[in-house]
Amino acid sequence: MAISPARTAAFDILLQVEREDAYASELLHGARFAKLSSADHGLATELVMGVLRWRSRLDEAIVRESSLRFSKIDSEVLIALRMAAYQLFFLERVPQRAAIHESVELVKRARKSSAAPFANAVLRKLAKQDTSNLVDLAHPAWMVDRWANEYGDEIARKICEYDQRVPQTTIRVFDAAAISELENDGFKLEPGSFLTSAYRVVAGDISKTPAFLQRRLAIQDEGSQLVAVLAGKGKRILDCCAAPGGKTRILARRNPGAKVVAVELHEHRAELLRRLVSEKNIEVVAADIREVPVGEGFDCVLADVPCSGTGTLAHNPEIKWRLKPEDLKDLQARQLLILQAAMKQVAPGGRVTYSTCSLEREENEEVVEQALAANPEFHLQDCRVELKRLQEEREIRDVDVDGLTHGAYLRTIPGVQACDGFFAAVLRRD
Repeated sequence: MAISPARTAAFDILLQVEREDAYASELLHGARFAKLSSADHGLATELVMGVLRWRSRLDEAIVRESSLRFSKIDSEVLIALRMAAYQLFFLERVPQRAAIHESVELVKRARKSSAAPFANAVLRKLAKQDTSNLVDLAHPAWMVDRWANEYGDEIARKICEYDQRVPQTTIRVFDAAAISELENDGFKLEPGSFLTSAYRVVAGDISKTPAFLQRRLAIQDEGSQLVAVLAGKGKRILDCCAAPGGKTRILARRNPGAKVVAVELHEHRAELLRRLVSEKNIEVVAADIREVPVGEGFDCVLADVPCSGTGTLAHNPEIKWRLKPEDLKDLQARQLLILQAAMKQVAPGGRVTYSTCSLEREENEEVVEQALAANPEFHLQDCRVELKRLQEEREIRDVDVDGLTHGAYLRTIPGVQACDGFFAAVLRRD
């Protein structure tokens, strides 16, 4: 029995995630796997994301049946075991024989043939395990403890439960006619939670539709959309960390008469940005925002900084197993430098919106507090006021905007809202 293309692809992606700190979602949508059939791509996605979401629980089950210490199992063998365990425990439609046999064949394909009998023995024991106790938080304990301390036990559990589910696809619509086209083609859509231009895709693959390929809509988490809308309007706009460009497009579309300068540190990501954003009022610059000369100043700046990504674990579950508590202070130092560089680019009377997709105080409130202390010409605006203004302008639905804030800050929480976790602060220059 040959190994299916889906399992081969899933194995290769998981190995690359393990070895290169790559992101699974980017690999799944990369050119290398574009030729997979829809069915194979669907199964590969299920296997990759399922293994990453439930990795700690799968490893616990493997350890119980292994004759080797966990640290002695080669990464290729471990990935094959995890894939089989996920299929045995979570995918009832997959025959046990196929899950076991193909995973053993993957071990051989990885040139670990001497480990094939070991893998086969472990998997046959796993097939007999009681899986009723597997459904749990499946997050590092230190991470859950932090959220419980910050948000309370109930919300911490909601975050974990949300992270373990496959998130619905959310789109932002730039052309209202696209909605009726999709519905006429059999797609089932629901309104977003809070933005009038956001919709959730209940059924169907939106990525193959003319509306998506013509860029009349974009796949984008609703929390991410909200940050770009909150960033505001102006005649001169700066996006400091712009790739892959989802927020940049929203800024350009909401400000058609403005010049939007999109700065991206890495040349290859800047080139990707140039390919993905087609709006004529966007200028892409490959540069470090900390080294961009200060000119006449921008009246609207967005600093959506690199962060831990703990608010995006439903989409990027591999982050759970990479991140360490000590990483947060290192990230904070970088974030503060970027925010202060962004503040230098703000014209008098203008504003900068600082944002992350992190749930951690070190990357959010603490960065803002330090930046304000060092730059007394800026003051913090209340995001609640901004959100209510957007509601009056009918960009936000008739919802309780207080639920989207924490103090003066924007805060979305996975499981409390049906979106990723985002933080934003608006700082205005006097």
